[in-house]
Amino acid sequence: MMKYDAILFDLDGTLTDSKPGILRSVQYALEKSGMKEFDLEKLVSFIGPPLTDSFQELYGMNATEAAQAVVYYQEYFSEKGMYENAVYPGIADLLAELSVQGKYLAVATSKPSVFSEKIIEHFSLTPYFNKVVGAKMEGVHSDKEHLIGNILADIPHIPLDKVVMIGDRKFDIQGGQAHGIDVIAAGYGYGRRPELEDAGPTHIAESVADLRSLLLG
Repeated sequence: MMKYDAILFDLDGTLTDSKPGILRSVQYALEKSGMKEFDLEKLVSFIGPPLTDSFQELYGMNATEAAQAVVYYQEYFSEKGMYENAVYPGIADLLAELSVQGKYLAVATSKPSVFSEKIIEHFSLTPYFNKVVGAKMEGVHSDKEHLIGNILADIPHIPLDKVVMIGDRKFDIQGGQAHGIDVIAAGYGYGRRPELEDAGPTHIAESVADLRSLLLG
């Protein structure tokens, strides 16, 4: 019998391979901010954390400049970037099986809710989820601890030892740990192995097949 009754998923790098759209959106935002970046691989660190934090930490923007860069990012992302994306093979089948078993499924993503809900609907995944929790457009409430807490508040009847968070960055791991729940690191996503190991997840799933084995046995 599966240990978990509630499974919380990150979106980018866990459910979907969103790298192309995110990196092109960041590249567009940087160019409109007067900074050209031709090497898209340098922008991979933007996947996962709140965008305002990344623009400040990686490109030295102040808070006002970072907020404007996020607006530029959203210009491209809302038109093209969100659809330059694909569900990882095997994820839809896994969600279907978990749903049939009556498990509570939710998404906790630092991506704004308006985008995350559209992406999930675009890929026909909406029926599987009980709740989708994302940030507000201005980046408020985008940290994983807050997002996970929002979901846990809806399921007080499910013991914490029956809840697991799945994500591909240290922020997902730390957010789950802050609430005392298990965390499975999606090793097939965008977080590098040292980052994941240092954060100390309960398990690391090397592939979607591995994740399925951890959840379903």
